[in-house]
Amino acid sequence: MNGLAEIMGRYAGRQRDALLPLLWDIQTAYGYIGPEAVAAISHTLLVPMAEIYGVIEFYSLFHAEPTGETVIQICTDPSCGVAGADQVLQQLCARLGITPGETTPDGKYTVKACTCLGLCEHAPAALISQRGVGEASHAPVVDSAALLNNGHQPHHAVLGGDPQVFLVGTDGAQTLRDYGDYSALRRALYELTPEQVIAEVEASGLVGRGGAAFNTGMKWRFTRQAPGQPHYVVCNADESEPGTFKDRVLMETRPHLLLEGMVLCAYAIGAERCYLFIRGEYPEAAQSLQTAIAEAEAVGLLGEHILGTDFNCRIEIRRGAGAYISGEETALFEGIEGKRGFPRIKPPFPTTHGVFGKPTVINNVETLCAIPALVLHGAAWYRQWGTEKSRGTKLVSVSGHVNRPGVYEIAFGKRLRDLLEQDCEGIIGNLHAVLMGGAAGTFLTPDEIDVPLSFEGLQAIGSTLGSGAIMIFNDTVNLRDVLRRLGRFFQHESCGKCFPCQLGTQRQMEILERLESPHPGDCARLRDIGLTMKEASLCGLGQTAASAVLSAMDRWPELFGE
Repeated sequence: MNGLAEIMGRYAGRQRDALLPLLWDIQTAYGYIGPEAVAAISHTLLVPMAEIYGVIEFYSLFHAEPTGETVIQICTDPSCGVAGADQVLQQLCARLGITPGETTPDGKYTVKACTCLGLCEHAPAALISQRGVGEASHAPVVDSAALLNNGHQPHHAVLGGDPQVFLVGTDGAQTLRDYGDYSALRRALYELTPEQVIAEVEASGLVGRGGAAFNTGMKWRFTRQAPGQPHYVVCNADESEPGTFKDRVLMETRPHLLLEGMVLCAYAIGAERCYLFIRGEYPEAAQSLQTAIAEAEAVGLLGEHILGTDFNCRIEIRRGAGAYISGEETALFEGIEGKRGFPRIKPPFPTTHGVFGKPTVINNVETLCAIPALVLHGAAWYRQWGTEKSRGTKLVSVSGHVNRPGVYEIAFGKRLRDLLEQDCEGIIGNLHAVLMGGAAGTFLTPDEIDVPLSFEGLQAIGSTLGSGAIMIFNDTVNLRDVLRRLGRFFQHESCGKCFPCQLGTQRQMEILERLESPHPGDCARLRDIGLTMKEASLCGLGQTAASAVLSAMDRWPELFGE
């Protein structure tokens, strides 16, 4: 491999935690990571070759065998599936004379199906990887020929909502000139102690926006008080839940908002190093953030002696490579450390034993983006929105059969019906089902859309807000097909570490695949599998892998032959 020595030279003296960036550099240059490269990596980072292969095989975007010069992956998860992704995949393969997963005889193209790309509002979507160039998104895919002739279809965020704490209408990433001078960070460094910043965040009632809804200020306080140094801040930007794309929009349009939130968190908990772990399917967001980091470093908003103080902070991007499980916080730590993304057993918790075994705050993108305005204006200002138990505003990702899919900022308590009819400008056709919370969420019927969008409002009807994904299906959709796609997703994404999830997602998928002609007792089997995974799985993936199926069984038993 010509140029391999040059790549390795850039990583001389690095340790295992540099494995993911190094693998990406090699794959971008050559299209795959072959034996010669693995041997060189092992020698450079002092990692056993077997463990390097284990990491390569774990992540779906890495290739250990040669591929075409261009790899085209087309999403076939629910939002893209109902928008015609299967037909696009078939047309493209027919045009090239191959089947999905194959490479053309001339070695130019490899075409395959993939799981969600986080471009649900532009469905159907594709990810294109070109050797020597890197990755680019293509959405919407209106013609299979465009994937061969164009190679890139820029997408523009659809934003809306009132109030607008996070969202600012823009066609591209805000530059530092557009964003401002990090005024919240200035206030914190010059006027507030770290403890006062934490107290303000805790008083605001802000809870995690990734789905777990743990009190953010409390998490920061626990981490600051934890013994052991150094402390770390980790941003979970591995947004991989089908139907969820709000974090992608924030990173692509307001990168400095996220960076300022991360630096404020670092100041509050006493950290000097931050890691931003972003999913590999978000190349545009990664580039937006890398550019923003360079801008901030150039004017002293990141790095040493920030704004003339003794506070130092650096942010390093780690790019994932296609693993839904990496959104689980401890699996994400394993990825940063250069390992397979297996979840850890808890306790201990990240506040005392996080990345590299040190006290760590891990928050998702939306949570951290709430921090600058909260610190600048105060907790009382933030609490003016929302309900007694759900404070502030929330970003929701709406996709499927609405006239205006996109990301909307709402005050907690807004009715789902109002969101769909007013912000999204109505439903296309007759509403049949709403999937709340993404693939791991629950279904609602048309009779249930007057529910207030709050944690307590949805909990009262047995549903969940999750990360804010809302997928709309009209009566032209075969819900059995949607369930099959969900089943395939979880079977594909199970890491295999624990048997309840590894075997449960496989058996669940098999039963869902035969829903048109079920076997006697399939309903009981599905319910038993789902409840077993919920109770016995190691992490949230297995614990929620059957949530949508179980809720569909309760609402539409006829789909399962009952």
